[in-house]
Amino acid sequence: MAAAEDENPGQPDITAMLKDQTSACKAARDAIAAGGEVMLYDGQPPKWMVLGIAATRLKRSLKIGLTTLGLDESVEILRARPRDERLRTGNIVAADRRWFFTLYFDATGTELLACSGVKKVRGDAQKLQQ
Repeated sequence: MAAAEDENPGQPDITAMLKDQTSACKAARDAIAAGGEVMLYDGQPPKWMVLGIAATRLKRSLKIGLTTLGLDESVEILRARPRDERLRTGNIVAADRRWFFTLYFDATGTELLACSGVKKVRGDAQKLQQ
């Protein structure tokens, strides 16, 4: 499937938004260029919830030895945001399914705050369920 912004002209250009917010941005741009699937979510969960999920993902990834990009940086960026702020999120799934990126936006979806990536290798799905 082509990147979502190609299919929906009203959607923001995620590739252009991925600057150097975190060390995952270049890999996320490359994933989109290689045919990765971009999904943006309409919901606006509170920052504390998004931060909690990211921090848990970081802790779990470190514990089981998953390769991550920019996840620690994303947690710090989110931690610095106001507690009552609402955020939007999205994902990029690499065409080969080996990388999964999470995008963190402001509530309007017009400013990309951070990007993180987790590399999926054989056996990771089982490890994540333990």
